[in-house]
Amino acid sequence: MSDSIALWHAEHRHFARLLDLLEQQVVAFHADDGPNYELMLDVVSYLRYFPDRYHHRREDVAFACLVKRDPGLKPLIAQMLQEHRVIAAAGTELLSYLQQVIDDVVTERAKVEAAAATYLVYYRRHLALEDRDLVPRAEQLLTAQDWEAVVAATPAGPDPLFGEDAEQRYRELRRQIALAAPEL
Repeated sequence: MSDSIALWHAEHRHFARLLDLLEQQVVAFHADDGPNYELMLDVVSYLRYFPDRYHHRREDVAFACLVKRDPGLKPLIAQMLQEHRVIAAAGTELLSYLQQVIDDVVTERAKVEAAAATYLVYYRRHLALEDRDLVPRAEQLLTAQDWEAVVAATPAGPDPLFGEDAEQRYRELRRQIALAAPEL
């Protein structure tokens, strides 16, 4: 159980660092100060790929167990699950705009900035709500069997960015994260 809670917190910290890095690049984009579009694309690609394949699968099982243990959490958990869908849609939209920019397709700056702002605001708020309202409840209420089900919900495999050996695609992103936050 404590390993699962620690992993939940660690992944949220990783996601928050990536959102900080993305925001720095968005500020540079707004100021027309040479943002790194490839880096932005890698951040959003990772945040679209990894959470949906691993993190959210574990959360889905943990949330289902939480509702069984405390039915009063059902509205909040329904909100969190809806936010997963909203964040995914916002991420897909932002990815599309970033790819257009990289491909030199004329793209309205305001649309890119609005998509990035939406993504950043929703994602950060979502992480904060989970950390404040759900992770502590999971730590209190879930049983050893519940945690076994949570762990079993995801396929085996290393984190492609924060694992021991980052995938080739994410090596530059990992380098940038280390420069921005050496404690990684």
